[in-house]
Amino acid sequence: MPTSLAQLLTETAAAHAERPALKLDDMVVNYAVLNEGATRIAGLLKEKGLEPGDRVGIMLPNVPYFAVVYYGILRAGGIVVPMNVLLKGREVAFYLRDSGARWLFAWHGFGEAAGTGAEEAGAELISVEPGKFEELVMGAPRAEQDEPRESSDTAVILYTSGTTGTPKGAELTHENLILNCTVTAKTLIDVSEDDVVLGALPLFHSFGQTCGMNAAIAHGACLTLIPRFEPVKALEIIGRDRVTILEGVPTMYHAMLNVPERETADTSSLRVCVSGGSAMPVEVMKAFEQAFDCIILEGYGLSETSPVASFNHPDRERKAGSIGTPIQGVEMKLVDEDDKDVPQGEVGEIVIRGHNVMKGYWQRPDATEEVMRHGWFHSGDMATQDADGYFFIVDRKKDMIIRGGYNVYPREIEEVLYEHPAVSEVAVIGVPDEALGEEVAAMVVLKAGAEASEDDIRAFAKDRVAAYKYPRKIWFSSELPKGPTGKILKREIKAPSGEPA
Repeated sequence: MPTSLAQLLTETAAAHAERPALKLDDMVVNYAVLNEGATRIAGLLKEKGLEPGDRVGIMLPNVPYFAVVYYGILRAGGIVVPMNVLLKGREVAFYLRDSGARWLFAWHGFGEAAGTGAEEAGAELISVEPGKFEELVMGAPRAEQDEPRESSDTAVILYTSGTTGTPKGAELTHENLILNCTVTAKTLIDVSEDDVVLGALPLFHSFGQTCGMNAAIAHGACLTLIPRFEPVKALEIIGRDRVTILEGVPTMYHAMLNVPERETADTSSLRVCVSGGSAMPVEVMKAFEQAFDCIILEGYGLSETSPVASFNHPDRERKAGSIGTPIQGVEMKLVDEDDKDVPQGEVGEIVIRGHNVMKGYWQRPDATEEVMRHGWFHSGDMATQDADGYFFIVDRKKDMIIRGGYNVYPREIEEVLYEHPAVSEVAVIGVPDEALGEEVAAMVVLKAGAEASEDDIRAFAKDRVAAYKYPRKIWFSSELPKGPTGKILKREIKAPSGEPA
């Protein structure tokens, strides 16, 4: 097994030089060109003084330059610090300062935020602008060989979303990322050089990086990119490029399902669909599979687990609503507040150990110790496990609503509301209540042309769940707030004043 993530590209380029590695509409980059670009980026960075272990920021959308820069940094022995392209100047400065990154490769369209952040942090900004960047790269010296790295060395620092406090950087090693992408690619998705993977997931995010880019490049497949996800464009590319592997978060599947163009879309090339990032509503999964005549395999993981921890394996029974069973080389179990195992069928926190678990949080020993108790990574996700060993996510620990002393798990209520014929999307949250501590509330997006009142939605849920669980407070919206991967951001949902009691 390679000890450096950079070797995935080196080995594939040697075997499949002329095969397409990356596509962006009419632009096609083969493995030889990708490899040469990474070689030059490595040379450029070494010329600028990069030493093994130095951190380098990347703030690029889903364009071929991302992979060129990513593997170039690794080839030079550096550590990649991928950054959300939507960050503002002060946030860019935080990521660069916290990681100690000395350079930042940023898309020319983000110049203001990237420039401000780099200047504040004392980092050098390297602008990535088509045409000019090629001149810079091809004028740089070649780094003929991959800088030797130990498998336990840090390869990437992935910052968590920072829902509580400031973001923390998860240190993922070369071994973490090599094993996670190869185990996922070979035992779950069966990636080969004949596959075309839709690159709609942001490459700065762990899911897109491991299951999309690294898995494709490790096995000589082609990654066809979408800089910004649009459901109509995604369906167009699936037909145009004969996409065989579709990877997305639930809101992407929901969006493709609800466009009028789906009736004429050619998705016959799809071999496997993969969902992760957040729990997929069972009704959305069933509707997508029926509409596009395919099967979705749902998996689970976090930035701290490289990210894949469990999956519905293609050679075993698939259970809708389940995140499956642990992947090869990984263990998962459920524990209570005292870290004691919980009985089968009862709710507990998912804890994980195996080759996928991060080295720790970058320069945050206290935070690392808090989540790595007793040798297990504590995920903060609550789940149950059935007699066959399949895990079922109930909710995030912090999203749980405590109403009058009773635990209410929002996902359970959301699953019920998705069954309502007028409901397109829904998010259930807890809102403060003087008498009960918290009350159950729901923000609902209706399907185009559909009608339903607050009373209709409330009555629908009341008929299907215990009296303490159904949402008393309901309001409608045209859309739910979402992050860059399409994940619904509950922390940004605020109940309107004067909502019904």
